Formats: sequence, C-alpha cells, structure tokens
Amino acid sequence: MGGSHRTGPRRRGRGGSSPHPSGDRVLVLPGEEIPSQGLKPGPGTYRVGGKVYASILGLLSPRPPFVQVIPLSGRYIPKPNDVVIGTVTDVQGTFWLLDIGAPRWAPLHMTGTPWKVDVGETERYLRVGESVVVRVENLDPTGRIGVTMLGEGLGKLEGGSIVHVSPARVPRVVGRNGSMIETITRHTGAQVAVGQNGRIWVDGAPEAIHRVREALRMISEDGQRRGLTERVDSYLKSTSRSRDEGVEEPPREHAHRDAPAQDFASSPPPTDSGEGPDDERFDGENN
Repeated sequence: MGGSHRTGPRRRGRGGSSPHPSGDRVLVLPGEEIPSQGLKPGPGTYRVGGKVYASILGLLSPRPPFVQVIPLSGRYIPKPNDVVIGTVTDVQGTFWLLDIGAPRWAPLHMTGTPWKVDVGETERYLRVGESVVVRVENLDPTGRIGVTMLGEGLGKLEGGSIVHVSPARVPRVVGRNGSMIETITRHTGAQVAVGQNGRIWVDGAPEAIHRVREALRMISEDGQRRGLTERVDSYLKSTSRSRDEGVEEPPREHAHRDAPAQDFASSPPPTDSGEGPDDERFDGENN
C-alpha cells in the first residue's frame, strides 16, 4: 500500500483517502491513521483529536457503524458471550478445568451443565482430553474466566477431530452472514462447530473431513485476500465425488448434550477418524 508508515498518530502520506486495492484487504500498522469516513472506532482502533488510528497490526475492516482492525495473529483473548471449544485438562470434585487457548484455564462448574452431577461424580460425565462447546459467561478483575455449557448449541462433542486456526481467522472461516461455513458444510456434508478461540470441530466421513481441513488451510493461508469464498467454493466443487456423496444434506446438530446413560468406563471410546484432538494446527501466519 502507498504512503509511509509511522509509529505515532501522525497523518499518513496518502492523506485520509481510502484507495482500497481490489484484491487484497488493507494492512495497517499500530499508530497508523486510518480512514474512518464517519464511522466510530471499533476493536483494534482508537481516536485522537477526531482522527482514528490502528492500535494493532492487522487488516482494516469497516463494519458500520464501526471501523475495526482484525489482528493478524495473537493468542485468544476471551470476551463475554464468546462461544469457544475447550478441552478438559483436569477433573475435580465439582468442576472441570478447560483449556480454551486463553492465557488462563477456564473452570466449568457442574452446575453450568445440563446434567445432574453429584459431587465427586464429575469424571463420569467428562474426562481429561474430551472436548466441549461452552460460552464465556463472565470475566472477573483477576482474569478468572467463567464458562457455561447451558444454552443452545453448547455441549459435549462426541467423536470428530479438532483443527486449530489463528483466532484472527475465525471471521473469515465463518464468512459474512455465515457464507463461508455454509459453503463448506453444504459441499461436504460434514458437521462443523466453530469456536471463536480458533478451534474448529469437524465430524463426518474421512473424505469429507479431509476436504474441510483443506478448505480451512486455504482460509488460514489466504484469509486476507478478497474472493476467498468463491475460491473455496470452487475447490470443494472440484473435489466432490457425486457418485459417493449423492444429494448433500444439511449438517446435523453438532453438540451432544445428553447425560451419559452409563459409566464411561464401560462405554467404548469415541472414534476420531484416526486423528487426535490436536490433529492439525493452521496458525494463519503464512501470509
């Protein structure tokens, strides 16, 4: 992009205009003045003297009534009401500790589940290594993260595998009004649950899971380019096998919230299509 970059809130060489390239999104640096065009400063920006500046390295993204900057990378920072995918790292008498990719673990209390769990029986419902979809309920001043499994679309994930992308790529995985994720599920028939912490659960036939992974890799590596949905759509169409897939069906409910009918010790382990919970990590840095 034209003009010189500065580290302080000083006017850029192109003067406040917004000559957006037709192919790529605009990359901005911390302290760089960005064209707000009457929009309010959103995430990743700040205002000084009536002008708006980027506070982070990222991609300029006008979202009326706000203008924001989407970070290119970075660890997941939880926000209230974020829906995330967590993995159980420890089991206590009344709660489970979840790794959600944040700086701190998130305790899930037994009262925050749809199950009637007795004290000391938590391991019958969730074991170390299993994954759940939860919602960030609150953050206290000490940094403690409160999560809940109560709510639509939340619950224990059965089977499948988890793919990691940079949390900064999640908006591109979802797409505007859900266009990208709808394209992926429609063409593959896979079940997909997207966590705002960059963890994406995928389940379905092995061939469908492979195609979803490849689509996510494309998004991770080319997330800054326009026309990405069309390119992913083209890839999925070119790799479809109609003789095997038949008529594509909408994905099923992605989270299973029923209490276990029997002790997990007597239940067969869930299948994961040959991959572990951390089978692939696309960090979105290869741009």
